[in-house]
Amino acid sequence: MEQAAELFMKLAVISSAISRLDEKFRHSVVRSDLINTLALKESVQSTRIEGTQVTFTDMVNDIHKTEQKQEHIEVLNYRNALAIGQERINNGYPLTTRLIMELHHVLMEGARGANSNRGEFRKVPNWIGPTKRFEDAVYIPVDAGEIEDYLMNWETYLNKHPYGGKLDVGHLPKGEFILDENTHPLLKVAILHAQFESIHPFLDGNGRLGRIMIALYMMQSEQLSSPIFFVSEELEKQRAKYYHLLNETRGSNPKWHNWLNFFLDAAGRMAEKLNVLLDQADQIAKAGKEKCDGYTEEIVYLMTFRYPNITAVQAAEHARIAPSTARRTLNALAEKELLFKDPSQKRNVEYFNYDVLGLFDR
Repeated sequence: MEQAAELFMKLAVISSAISRLDEKFRHSVVRSDLINTLALKESVQSTRIEGTQVTFTDMVNDIHKTEQKQEHIEVLNYRNALAIGQERINNGYPLTTRLIMELHHVLMEGARGANSNRGEFRKVPNWIGPTKRFEDAVYIPVDAGEIEDYLMNWETYLNKHPYGGKLDVGHLPKGEFILDENTHPLLKVAILHAQFESIHPFLDGNGRLGRIMIALYMMQSEQLSSPIFFVSEELEKQRAKYYHLLNETRGSNPKWHNWLNFFLDAAGRMAEKLNVLLDQADQIAKAGKEKCDGYTEEIVYLMTFRYPNITAVQAAEHARIAPSTARRTLNALAEKELLFKDPSQKRNVEYFNYDVLGLFDR
């Protein structure tokens, strides 16, 4: 019970930080524009956990290239899957195995393992380990034939029983406590993530998909109004510990307290970091708006919080203005040093908002 008290005391502090974050975000000058850049940073960090070497700066610098590297495709797929999930949740669709399969299909398009049954549960054994050899496995997930049963239980825990029934938890030993389907969403999402990774329903992409679901569940459970709670950055910093503690939740003697404590710590650091980032983004945006002349400059400037590397064609399309107007506006912003453009570029000129990029590339 001491462990339970420790978790709930920590939970109260972190929950308060997340509430502050959501309130700030609702009233932020750059609310909708910042989501895209936050999602790109999350996409980079989540794919880095899987061993890729791509960086946020790489993605921003190469975002307009016609042909993308394999690792860049994985990052963009992650962001696309996250956006589709956000749209589904906003439209009232809950997280279900059906949605998970849809997101997996998006996640794996043209990526490594793309031939591994996109959007379909695996039909063969799989294992988790430092190599691709079965004998090096540190964990062997459930048999392929049991995946649907396990996910049905997982989905019931996620969304609760459709008719108000309770999950059967069996006999609870003296001195122990249970985090049932009515527990606080932050603890619940930590459990859901660990369980999903243990089931490992797909041949590839399970980790990335499991981390997408963290952000989506925080929206579904109304902890946040937008998918901005991304913990991959903090998990990636302690990747080996992250994998180790996930593995400890498995087997006949699972150590759930260690995992939940680790997840809450990561969530707490991320909540505070996002609170600071949002304050700084608003300060930059307000100072920049004061230098803008007229509505068009202001709209295009704020757009660079969504696209910190932007072109005139892109600005024209999203602001619904003529390409010539977009180019003239971007040049005016560059002259005011709100944006930077390379003087040597004559065609397909890119404009960078390095003030925004500085918030993320740390």
